[in-house]
Amino acid sequence: MSTVLTVNAGSNSLKAHLVYTGSEEVRDSVDVEGSPDSEEASRALDDLLDGADDVAAVGHRLVHGGPDLRAPTPVDDDAIAAAHRAEELAPLHVPPALRLLDVLRERLPDVPHVLCPDTAFHADLPEVAATYPLPARWRERHGLRRYGFHGLSYRWALDRAAEVLDRPADRLSVLMTHLGGGCSVCAVRDGRSVDTSMGFTPLEGVAMSKRSGSVDPGMLLWLLRNGLDLDALEHGLNHESGLLGLSGGRSGDTRDLVAAAGEDPEAALALRVFAHRVRRELAAAATSLDRIDALVFTGEIGWDQPEVRADVVAGLSLLGIPGDLTAEPDGDGPVTPPDAAVPVLVVRPREELQLCRDTLAAL
Repeated sequence: MSTVLTVNAGSNSLKAHLVYTGSEEVRDSVDVEGSPDSEEASRALDDLLDGADDVAAVGHRLVHGGPDLRAPTPVDDDAIAAAHRAEELAPLHVPPALRLLDVLRERLPDVPHVLCPDTAFHADLPEVAATYPLPARWRERHGLRRYGFHGLSYRWALDRAAEVLDRPADRLSVLMTHLGGGCSVCAVRDGRSVDTSMGFTPLEGVAMSKRSGSVDPGMLLWLLRNGLDLDALEHGLNHESGLLGLSGGRSGDTRDLVAAAGEDPEAALALRVFAHRVRRELAAAATSLDRIDALVFTGEIGWDQPEVRADVVAGLSLLGIPGDLTAEPDGDGPVTPPDAAVPVLVVRPREELQLCRDTLAAL
């Protein structure tokens, strides 16, 4: 049985899996904390591929596809050029992913490689959701629009939700939220993304582990005019904000904050602000739907942090979503009673399996 190597390069991490093409079972994997093109990551990939002579294709997650990569795309010179044009839109993620692509094309030159943009799921956002209220000359000159992210995660979670609800994905209208190191919200109508909280870059929307999410642009201008330089602003918004900034630098990990909340007011505040921001984005996204068939949680926090889920749903009764969740399911499934007006589902994130699906489909 052949396998697909799936490669998920983060700004400071690498996850790679060998997935059997027929059964979608993971044969082996590596998870490296650190630069995805470091010597440690290279050794880990060598160990993973040692003896794996059945690799039929390689799928690479690309956080931002930019204006030109709108679907999973086999790698050729044109695809690589298009990916490089997206580098400055996601400078923390795209450059290391492309460096790793070069390494693996040298390591596996005789198998096809596919770029799988996280933005592809949102490529057909309605015009009203994709357009920023900015001067037309800016939008036209710079291609300013809302792209959306976490598309691989949402595609997988949508299909799993359809299985759990026993309904076709293209007939579902659901609210979804991916909560992890990065966080976002998405509204899906008839199987199609119609609104999402992240925009031109992965910095917009919900507060995240270390990223700020949406803040007043006037405040940022004020900071720039009052002594904060551009590099410090960029670093602060991407690496010192979100849960980490809210907790006074204690942690960007919700598990640490849940454990500390009873004795640390800043940790408790961080969790309350986080849940409040997620609720706001979910409620806003709901206005793009004519009904809500389910609320779906995914991502590492969404899947494995019941305290955070409970805090989020506690303020969504106006949408018909129950405020009290039941015991955890053994796998993907509901955490609300069977008679809930709007069921709440949890879905384990499996981006590696969606990468495998998209890679094979593109080929």
